[in-house]
Amino acid sequence: MAKGRQPILAREGWAHIAISGAAAAAVHYFIGWVWALPLWLLFIFVVQFFRDPPRTIPAAPLGIVCPADGRVIAVDDVTDPYLKRPAKRISVFMNIFDAHANRSPTEGKVMERWHTPGRFFNAALDKASSENERNAIWIRTDEEDDIVVVQIAGLLARRILCDVQPGERIAQGERYGFIRFGSRVDVYMPISTQLISALGDKVKAGSDIIGFLVH
Repeated sequence: MAKGRQPILAREGWAHIAISGAAAAAVHYFIGWVWALPLWLLFIFVVQFFRDPPRTIPAAPLGIVCPADGRVIAVDDVTDPYLKRPAKRISVFMNIFDAHANRSPTEGKVMERWHTPGRFFNAALDKASSENERNAIWIRTDEEDDIVVVQIAGLLARRILCDVQPGERIAQGERYGFIRFGSRVDVYMPISTQLISALGDKVKAGSDIIGFLVH
């Protein structure tokens, strides 16, 4: 089962929204709207960045749900760097105007979690998958399929947040984390996976199917 209902503005951004709003209001009140205008624009940007719209999870038990809003920048056959197996990989790049909440691609048990310190290259570059700071979780489905989903920091991203730990169950489409200010998510799937998403597709977390597990 998914966890409690998420507010439309991500809780990870409440402090940022409050601080930027208070600063804009104070300058507006004490100095005037002209001086406050850049701060109001910053406040609007912060609010839109931390929006967290609800999503309708598709009824597709063997479907792999997109974990992030953004654009598909890689679809390829690779070696999964975590489970050391041949895998299908789909990478989704989130720009600063996308919603940045991350959702589980499948239902199952969280088997392991890895956090790797690293660099902060542009997340659209392929080397970001191996060199940038990242957080990965390995999910095993009830059908014994293994999915690895990796949150990757970007050029501006400096904070990866993940709310699940090994041993916990996670629901398909469940919100499990957040990345602040531009980033990327990689999904490693069994090599037999039938992919639906293609390079360049615009996708949404929790509501779009990117592939189907094949048994």
